[in-house]
Amino acid sequence: MNERATTVEGVRRTNLAEVLRLVHHSGPRSRAVITAETGLNRSTVSDLVGRLVEAGLVEEHEPDPTRRVGRPSPMVAASPGVVAIGVNPEIDAVELGAVALGGAVRERVRIPVEQPGVADVVEIVARVVDGWRDGALHGVRIEGVGLAVPGLVRASDGLVRFAPHLDWRDADIAGPLAAALGVDVVVGNDASLGARAERLFGAAREHEDVVYLNGGASGIGGGLILHGRLIGGVGGYAGEWGQTAASVADVADRRVDGGVLEDEVNRARLVQAAGLTAPDDAELRAALTASTDRAAMDETARQRRILAATLGNAVNVLNPAMIVLGGFLAILRDLDPDAFDEDVRRRALAASAEGLAISAAALGADRLLIGAADAAFARLLADPLG
Repeated sequence: MNERATTVEGVRRTNLAEVLRLVHHSGPRSRAVITAETGLNRSTVSDLVGRLVEAGLVEEHEPDPTRRVGRPSPMVAASPGVVAIGVNPEIDAVELGAVALGGAVRERVRIPVEQPGVADVVEIVARVVDGWRDGALHGVRIEGVGLAVPGLVRASDGLVRFAPHLDWRDADIAGPLAAALGVDVVVGNDASLGARAERLFGAAREHEDVVYLNGGASGIGGGLILHGRLIGGVGGYAGEWGQTAASVADVADRRVDGGVLEDEVNRARLVQAAGLTAPDDAELRAALTASTDRAAMDETARQRRILAATLGNAVNVLNPAMIVLGGFLAILRDLDPDAFDEDVRRRALAASAEGLAISAAALGADRLLIGAADAAFARLLADPLG
């Protein structure tokens, strides 16, 4: 192939990737809108969309019948027939979701299991996915698997260096899972993938400077987005908010001498205070919202104070436009969001907190699965025709 042909094909692949990413991350839009947003001409967009339709990656639908001005333009949407599997192993369960291009969760399941090992997760995921292939996802293209792991994950190869609550050390889960399923597998830190999901599909879509904190059964992690880019650090280990020193202003609020944030702001303490055993986040939220028990109310108030102080420090250091809270951290805020948000602003410098927005994760319990699946789509989105 001559150099010019190679260059033309390279440009076409780049443009195909741009169009697919646009409808995947930003939703269905007309060819006319795609033309305006990409700066490409109409005939080029028509050709690109046709190629993506042929590849089964997008679908075209009739335009909105209420649109009466001008020539109608077909709507282009990501295909629901292409999915990635998001997986989140936790200390009490393994959650799986089949997430289609466009970010919609087609299937979801939570398998209770105590402190699963690598072999347990591989067996559970393989069993569930095989069942989906024979049933709900029959005929659907599975592009890959993304794992959101509560621990330190090496960015270069996905090795889980340390997931303390799962007791995984230098664990290779990508290799065994890829062999079991016959698809590519990517692995990342759960909170970083949650930040990715909220930035692309959720509460932080309109913001480029975001602090994200996620609270789960394994502790607290987080993600940092600056100028629209997820910051991973040298090895990919950035965002371990739970391992920072807890901001405890009143000694009476401390529960662990020398404890870190996740020792003090802790899901297990909330579960115990609510009198529950192994609730999901919806059950925990309902119990804490309805509780009139003084011990439970005191514990939630204590954790809210410490979390607000931590976020005030983050505002001073990073000056974000938005803070997004996921998991049980969102529950703590949502018990009285106005008072919580004001407490965060009060603990930060006034200039740094100007215009600050604070929100619960918009994607709820699906945030980690959507983030993991989006990571699994990365190769497809970079080169749709492979």
